[in-house]
Amino acid sequence: MNELTFRKAEEKDCGLILFFIRELATYERMPDEVVATEEMLSDWLFDKHSAEVIFACEDGKEVGFALFFHNFSTFVGRAGLYLEDLYVLPKYRGRGYGKALLKKLAVIAVERGCGRMEWVCLDWNRPSIDFYLSLGAKPMDEWTIYRVAGESLEKLAAD
Repeated sequence: MNELTFRKAEEKDCGLILFFIRELATYERMPDEVVATEEMLSDWLFDKHSAEVIFACEDGKEVGFALFFHNFSTFVGRAGLYLEDLYVLPKYRGRGYGKALLKKLAVIAVERGCGRMEWVCLDWNRPSIDFYLSLGAKPMDEWTIYRVAGESLEKLAAD
């Protein structure tokens, strides 16, 4: 029987984290959008502590990851846990590892007193949507995400 464990990422894992990010981007049909580097991840994850990463490990081998950080809800009056990325390598899917990662994040959120846990999912990703619904997640259809990035962000900051 394969044993699933979790471990928190360390700074020496930046290459592995970037590997998982690139795998996820390829799955999401956006491989060219990854501009992150190991140096950037080291700075933002381990020097500035802006986010955290946990790995799902089968028999000690990293087979999935989750990158998350805290946001804040003024309505709830406390922090939430925001899941930025969750990915399980294709070879290891169907073994419950994605659900185990989400459960681990839920445990972390509850232990830290978070009011909720949130993430986004691409509209075309039906397997993930069905999976999230099966866990009791509710789509927030009445909300639209807005993003300012790149030149638009620079222009907004300069105006």
